[in-house]
Amino acid sequence: MASASRTCVRALRAAPATSALKTAAPRRFAAQGQKTHSRRGYSSEAPKPSGSNNLLYGGVAAAILLGGGAYYTFNSSSTAAQAVKAGSAAGQKSTGVFTPTKEDYQKVYDAIAKRLVDHDDYDDGSYGPVLVRLGWHSSGTYDELTKTGGSNGATMRFPPEGDHGANAGLKAARDFLEPVKEQFPWITHSDLWILGAACAIQEMGGPDVLWRPGRADRDVSFCSPDGRLPDGSKGEDHLRGIFYRMGFNDQEIVALSGAHALGRCHTDRSGFEGPWTHSPTMMTNDYYKLLLEEKWAGRKWNGPKQFQDVSTKSLMMLPTDMALIKDKKFRAYVEKYAKDQDAFFVDFQKVLTKLFELGVPFATGEDARMAFKRTE
Repeated sequence: MASASRTCVRALRAAPATSALKTAAPRRFAAQGQKTHSRRGYSSEAPKPSGSNNLLYGGVAAAILLGGGAYYTFNSSSTAAQAVKAGSAAGQKSTGVFTPTKEDYQKVYDAIAKRLVDHDDYDDGSYGPVLVRLGWHSSGTYDELTKTGGSNGATMRFPPEGDHGANAGLKAARDFLEPVKEQFPWITHSDLWILGAACAIQEMGGPDVLWRPGRADRDVSFCSPDGRLPDGSKGEDHLRGIFYRMGFNDQEIVALSGAHALGRCHTDRSGFEGPWTHSPTMMTNDYYKLLLEEKWAGRKWNGPKQFQDVSTKSLMMLPTDMALIKDKKFRAYVEKYAKDQDAFFVDFQKVLTKLFELGVPFATGEDARMAFKRTE
């Protein structure tokens, strides 16, 4: 399967991009049919302590993240001190402060992209979808009223939040990024997780994702309460309640839902089963097309309520997905994105940038956002 995937993607690379937003065929992520036998083992146990956790436990503040990504060192064993040492080894002056540049973040991006290529034995041939889910679930806990939650903190590292039902399976994504954290100890987990999601979107053929640093890792006391993420078994009222709380409108809800073009559900996590599209490792507008063009019927099985396509019975939709075409306001945007992938990518880029910045007290302005060069 992996060999066939690589062959197919080489052919895809030669095809012209279809989006005006610098989209590209995903590197070595081929459009594949459903891989029904693919299963992953997951654990929601807390991740093993790493060097960065010393910033949270032990009672010593080893490093403080400053707005634009500057790190001051107070302890030679701290993560920040390692960053200065690493910077010096790369020919930078050891001045006690290390300020990462765009080139430094590009190196992190490249390291993530390389791992996506090298480790293609996950689900449909890519860790990309689960990295997107990690970025989404670490950001989607934001509450606009209380200004709590969001992508600032990486609190899913700890059992209270990591064990939430909606986060089942995401240990695989966190573990996937740990070698990158070890390679670049100066980057926070919070920034790394969102950069990983941005990289995955781009490498799977999606639009450029604008990203800026500034997220600080926080301790267990900042874990978000359970219940802030969407429940796939619910309808349009639930969707609006969840997303309005974060500050999104109907159009943004539908645009974000387009990420369901990627990945699949698993019975050992959500209870649901199956992919939304025939190419779950490629970012397209197929999710909207399938919602409108396929006939969907309730699946008869020993599991939660979900829908399957009548023609092949290989695809699935959740009740929250079906709510997008039952609700007239939502449906108008579904129809728009089904007709025009470029329009979808334009709106998806905007709303994803907004999502990934929820709850972050940036010291820099929007002009600090950067787009990363894709792998060739």
